[in-house]
Amino acid sequence: MKETENMEQKQVEDSIDVRKLRKIALSNKKQLVGVVTGCMAVSLLLTVVLPKTYESTTLVQVRNTNGANSALNSMISSAAALGISTGFSKSSLPNSYIELMKSRNVLEPIIDNLEWEDEKEKPEAVDFAKKRLSFKNTESTDLIAVTAKGKSPEEAQMISQAVVDNFLTLQTGMNQQTQSLLVKFWDDQIKDAKKEAEDARTKFAEYQREHKVYSPDEQAKAAVNKMNAFDDTLGELQVKEKALQAKLTSVNGTLGDMAERSRQYNVNDNTVVQNMRGKIVEAQIELVSMRERYTEDHPSVISMKKKLQELNSRLQQEVGTLVASKYSSLNPAQAALLQEQAAAQAGIAVAQASESAVKARREEKEKELDEFPKDVLEYLNLQRDVALKEGLYTNLVKQLQQNKLQKAMESMDIQVVDSANLPRDDKPSFPKLSMMLALGVLTGIAGACARLLWLYKKVTN
Repeated sequence: MKETENMEQKQVEDSIDVRKLRKIALSNKKQLVGVVTGCMAVSLLLTVVLPKTYESTTLVQVRNTNGANSALNSMISSAAALGISTGFSKSSLPNSYIELMKSRNVLEPIIDNLEWEDEKEKPEAVDFAKKRLSFKNTESTDLIAVTAKGKSPEEAQMISQAVVDNFLTLQTGMNQQTQSLLVKFWDDQIKDAKKEAEDARTKFAEYQREHKVYSPDEQAKAAVNKMNAFDDTLGELQVKEKALQAKLTSVNGTLGDMAERSRQYNVNDNTVVQNMRGKIVEAQIELVSMRERYTEDHPSVISMKKKLQELNSRLQQEVGTLVASKYSSLNPAQAALLQEQAAAQAGIAVAQASESAVKARREEKEKELDEFPKDVLEYLNLQRDVALKEGLYTNLVKQLQQNKLQKAMESMDIQVVDSANLPRDDKPSFPKLSMMLALGVLTGIAGACARLLWLYKKVTN
């Protein structure tokens, strides 16, 4: 009973008499208003006294044309089609560019260019990025906003623009390094092909002079011309193999040590990939058989070429799915490069297997030519060899030019949409007058309420 009375008495003491509280507030109105006014005055003073910070933004657009992004798109699409989650999305592709913008190569020149009262205050690139920079990639877009903070409008503008400029310089350097590797590879291949073509022409001319064979009969020509289907196909496969080898060399150079570790996992050992390779080789042999009888414009040849394209596309999807399942923990850029590496390895294996199968089929067909005189047959074979090697040389030169054009386009995979703006001197991002004023009002109200409760308790006690 006594405990109940004590609890009721405590509840009465803890309750607030609103009428009494209002009376105290009215009687101390000037004091409470003074608290609010004082807090507002302090906030306004802080607006003037605190160091000002300005923000400048550069807007760039990512063009998804380079090999890594195309590879990542392919990997994501193929994995999604089979219900496999890679952990990546096409909208996250610009993230790799954002990470590059935070790199030391991009930020250290900017840090060195700023004035620091003490060298010990100079931050590391990672700390500078956290304190001075913010990056925003609007979802489902290829736009990146690079916002920089500075002590003056000019400094903020300089940092924002320099981040983008330095990144573009970095990209250009990386592309030039890759390009130099590719050009060296292609130059070596073209030199070898040119020498082989010249040797074949010389050998053919010498044979003509020694054997006095300049124009074999039409029957021999018609029989050997059927072999052109094999020669054309072999030329295409050799160019394709060299192009894929060039891409593999480039990707391995970019991946560095990671390329060596990834070779432990060879996508060509996979059963599904091996089955797809077998189907492509069979289709390639069918195409050669059709080329023996028809021209390139014949519906059967066109249909078989389309089938080959579809099979190669399915192979790319299988490779993308395998890479996605094995390397899903990597960042998008690395995963895309590994997908390119695996795709190139699979493509080279297919080209080599197809080439072996076509050569074996050609050897069977060549047996049908044994009825012709040996000198005529040798003449036609040498003539075919010249055409094959000259065609290979010409196609390699074309491939090099196409590669240079593609790399030139890839070096422009980021474009500046809006250059860094120069903030107004009277419009700092911090401290903002409206924000500080609102903060002063809220602080003043909180202080006035605390003062009123203190007066209320003083009177009631």
